Amino acid sequence: MIEIKGITKSFTIHGKSLPILNVSQWQVQQGDRLALLGPSGSGKSTLLHLLSGVMQPDQGEIWVNGLPLHTYSESKRDRYRAEHVGYIFQDFHLISSLTVKQNVELIVPQDWTKKMTKDQVDYWFERVGLKDRQHHLPSELSRGQQQRAAIIRAIIAKPQLILADEPTGSLDWETAGDIMSLLLDICEVEKMTLLTVTHDLHLADMYPARVHIQDINELPRREAV
Repeated sequence: MIEIKGITKSFTIHGKSLPILNVSQWQVQQGDRLALLGPSGSGKSTLLHLLSGVMQPDQGEIWVNGLPLHTYSESKRDRYRAEHVGYIFQDFHLISSLTVKQNVELIVPQDWTKKMTKDQVDYWFERVGLKDRQHHLPSELSRGQQQRAAIIRAIIAKPQLILADEPTGSLDWETAGDIMSLLLDICEVEKMTLLTVTHDLHLADMYPARVHIQDINELPRREAV
């Protein structure tokens, strides 16, 4: 599903180059559900950005389901992300002026009929426990409910890869566990590959597999930046 070969990524800060990632070889199989651990500044979110096509590596190869992301133009990476990736953020990124249903409908495939869209939206809102909340604005929902709506937005088009960047970081402990359990269950049933960045070791223990960023990133260990 994911294959990385010899990628590096650096950022220029105050005129100096700061290396962030140096991964010689890494693979993730289709259907894997993996928690990615590590301190702030260690490259976890950068790795997700590279896998989603938001960024390109300075050098090296990134293959996702046989697609060579490292060769793609920005517009082609945008299309790849829309068609193949579901992204879940810590702060939800729901449009405040739209209902949560409208937020989800924004990203359904253009070739879906109205009936297919309605059927899928109804199914997924019921599946995550928001059957009676479709027409609410994000501000009218709890933070946990907002994240459930964001999960629907990420998975409704059945992307092969789900990337979650601290998806429970702004939630209380009990709600975080419920959301993580829901996300894991959906990805297992739908056979989606899930890569989740988290600082919480207890939540990471819910995953079938865990990896520390420093186990794949060959840069020297450093303190958070």
